[in-house]
Amino acid sequence: MDMVLDKNTSDKISFITFIIPEFARSYKMKVQDAYFYLKKYGGMNYLNECWWALHTDNPFWAVRDLYKVCRSNGGYR
Repeated sequence: MDMVLDKNTSDKISFITFIIPEFARSYKMKVQDAYFYLKKYGGMNYLNECWWALHTDNPFWAVRDLYKVCRSNGGYR
């Protein structure tokens, strides 16, 4: 059975799979480590809730916002 994603879901997945490696590159982390860091410190929740607004911004600012969220939740990077 073929599963077809709606455009919104497809766009969300595309953005999240783009921004996690950007975060990793910005903070000199492996992509897998960046994912676990974001998950541990609330970044993934923030991405899931706010991806629509984040994807319209420059990737630099989206990564910066993720940093701020994680930092406020105990992240150290």
